[in-house]
Order: sequence, then C-alpha cells, then structure tokens
Amino acid sequence: MVLKRKKKKQVGELASTKQYPKLPLEEALNIVIAGKKAEGLRERTLQDYVKTWGYFSEWINKNYAEVELINQVTSEMIRNYVNYLKYDAVRYDGHKYISTENQRIGLADTTINIRLRVYRALFNYLEREELIEVNPMDKVRLLKQDIDLTNCLTDSDVRSILQQPNQRDYVGYRDFVAINLLLDSGIRINELVSLYSRDIDFSTRFITLGSKQSKNRKPRIVPISSYVMKLLLQLITENQKHFKTERVFLSTYGEPLTANHFNKRLKYYADKGGVEKKKVTAHVYRHTWAKNMILNGCDAFTLQKMGGWSDIRTMRRYIQMDVSDLRSRHDEFSPINTIRNRRNPGGN
Repeated sequence: MVLKRKKKKQVGELASTKQYPKLPLEEALNIVIAGKKAEGLRERTLQDYVKTWGYFSEWINKNYAEVELINQVTSEMIRNYVNYLKYDAVRYDGHKYISTENQRIGLADTTINIRLRVYRALFNYLEREELIEVNPMDKVRLLKQDIDLTNCLTDSDVRSILQQPNQRDYVGYRDFVAINLLLDSGIRINELVSLYSRDIDFSTRFITLGSKQSKNRKPRIVPISSYVMKLLLQLITENQKHFKTERVFLSTYGEPLTANHFNKRLKYYADKGGVEKKKVTAHVYRHTWAKNMILNGCDAFTLQKMGGWSDIRTMRRYIQMDVSDLRSRHDEFSPINTIRNRRNPGGN
C-alpha cells in the first residue's frame, strides 16, 4: 500500500510564484489522453475518459458559462455536479429506444462513482505534470454505497436459466456453453468473448488468458471442469465445420460475439426462466461463481488467483453472503452448537 505523503509547507511561505499554463477544458483533456495513451492505457479506457469528461464539460458549459479554463474548476463545482447527477439527471436521456415516460430521475451511486474516478484520474495527471496548481478532486469523496446482497444467482435461478437455451439450435447451444463456462471458471465477459480455441489446453483442462485479454493485463491460467471442457470441444468442433476462425463464441454468421449482445442474451434467458427483480449480467455470474467457490470450501488466496484480482480487498466485494448463507454457516460452525453436540452426541 502506498501511503500518501502530506505536502509540506514552509512557515511563512508566500503563495507560489510558479506560472501555470492557461489550458482550455478541451485542450486539458487532449493532453491527458495523449499522456495516458503513452502510458499504455487501452483504447476502450481512453474512449471512456473522453465520453465521461464530455458529460462534465457539457454540464459546466450550461451552469458555469464563465468557466473556460481547467484551473477554474473547483471542488464546489464538482460537488454541485454530483448533486445534479444524484437528484436531477435523467437516466438514458436522449436514448432512441427508451421512451420519456420510462426514464427515471437520478443516476445510480455506482455510475456516479465511476465518473468521479475518471475525473480523479484526469486531474491527478494534470497535477502530476504541474499543469494545474490545485487539484479540485482532492476534497471530493466517492459516494458511500450500500452493499448489495442480492447480486448473486441462487441454485434455483441457475437451474431455471440452464433449462432455457435450445441446445438443438446453434445459438442456443453456444449460449448454454457460455453460461456453463461463466459458472465454472468465473472469467469476465470480455475474456469470454475474446476466447480462442488455442487458449484452451484440453489435456490439462486449463484456459490461458494472455495479458491482452485480462482486465489488469496480468496473464493467468483458469482451470475448468471436465464437463465444461467437453461442451467447449463440441462447440469448437461445430464452429470448424462452418467457419474459418479460432474464436470460440461466434454469431450465426461467424462474426465475433460482443459483450453487449451476450449480456442481452443472459437477460433474455433470465426473464424466460422467471428470474425476477435481479440484474442479470455476466458480472453477476462472476459474483455467483466466487461466492459458491467460497461456500464450497475454496480458500480465498486460490480464488483470488483464479479470478485474477490483484487486490484481495476487491475480491471480498464479490463474495457477500445473504441471510440464508449466514444462517447455515452459523449453525454449522457456532462454538456453542459444537460444544453441545459433543456433550450430547445423540440428543438435543
């Protein structure tokens, strides 16, 4: 853990005489993007930076017309923007497929925190490069979020979902294999859709994910069960009959399956299977995998290695237990129950 060092100030020190450049908002963004690109950030991350900054700069232009330079942005402005997002912003504003009456007011805390992390990264870069004197994000904190204990699928949910894909159909069988792989390995959605047959070792039952596929750019190997291995082998065999590509998960026309499209398929099967009041995405499947691995006896460090988390604190968010889990675990491991059972092995 890197500890933050306090910035020292000399007693009686005068205000800084250093001259900082007068950067327009757009130019400041371009400098950050160029710098981050040189640091090796992925193109998708850079695109997210541009889009997220665009939301903020558009709001600034509407509400603080006098602000033209990056060093004019203050912590108070950012806090006002957060309040706007939380209480006044229209979700999916301008979406061509979502009608006005179905649009809710106020963005989710998770969405707001994602934006704040982007702004922090942008301003931190400008401060590090000595392009701004004061970092307005230093005094802005992320929103506190309640832990969602319903972000996993139950065994009943999973059984119902697995009955929905039509395995006689190519798309149905492809989806059935993908769902089983998610539940068996816990791989991320982008790792799944970018999987090639050469990444799978059928003799050892390991999937090798290279640095380009992994979210944190750290290569790792992921074990899979013999059952899922057979499903993958059958899908790859079917692909080879019709397509000239090593990609495993394809559309009916042989094109690469996209993460967005597959998440829609997961939602479709959940709705069809009667799984209600739950957000069903590949990320929820990853939560489900991690939680069940722990409940079935996997130790935390092995799980961290398989899941590809660089920080065990991040992994802990994936394995929240609901009330029924807490009850069963308490009954199983309670010291008083253990002591009483030893004293009365045959009775109450």
